[in-house]
Amino acid sequence: MSTGSKTSDGIVETIKTVVYALLIAGVFRTVFYQPFYIPSGSMKETLLIGDFLFVNKMAYGYSKHSCPFSLCPISGRLMGSEPDRGDVVVFRHPVNGEDFIKRLIGLPGDTVQMQNGQLILNGTPVPSEKVGTFTETYAPQGPQQLTPKCANAPVGIGGTCEKEQIRETLPEGKSYTTLNVAMLNNTQQDQTPIFTVPEGHYFFIGDNRDNSRDSRVSQLADGVGMVPFENLIGRAERIVFSSGGKSLFYIWTWRANRFFKRVQ
Repeated sequence: MSTGSKTSDGIVETIKTVVYALLIAGVFRTVFYQPFYIPSGSMKETLLIGDFLFVNKMAYGYSKHSCPFSLCPISGRLMGSEPDRGDVVVFRHPVNGEDFIKRLIGLPGDTVQMQNGQLILNGTPVPSEKVGTFTETYAPQGPQQLTPKCANAPVGIGGTCEKEQIRETLPEGKSYTTLNVAMLNNTQQDQTPIFTVPEGHYFFIGDNRDNSRDSRVSQLADGVGMVPFENLIGRAERIVFSSGGKSLFYIWTWRANRFFKRVQ
């Protein structure tokens, strides 16, 4: 066999290996787990800008949105399983097609309202208590170089940015910490009408209550509104890597204490 023939065979085998690897990775991403990057602070302190996590795509079954670019040839939902209240969920925005991550608060048939920053679920205030102060450095965060909102604003670059920590406990017992920036609780998101969640839809709110585009604001007003079941992509499971800098190559900005942390 000539040297040229051996070289050609080697190139073909390399191409095959790459194609097989891409197919396996594509199947894994579509069927089992999808990596997801946190680009904004809407889920602080549960999730921070620069967290990389895995999303369990088996949790709620599959829809057309389970594939990249919503290309899965699925009508409705295949092997669908209802999500639990309190889950942290990645879903496809009903209008603009972006992937969002928020906490599931309202199930089909529920009523949801915010009064003076207090979450009201089915007419009953959700138990909440102040548990401390969340602090972070006021500085640009992540590739987008976003600066955090602070309850003690104005804060100069390098200063300490503070937010009130409030622990909520849902009727089923799920407990998590939210952040409050607007201490007077007089923002559009702190004072809402009563929302009734339609059948086949869900109501989502970000844990960083005064810095989140979510179901409290309609899609027409640049919010999320009610999210159809088929738009759910999966449940956030575990943070595998976290970097607070502009680039993940800035090793000094890695948050080792968040590696492999379970999302709750």
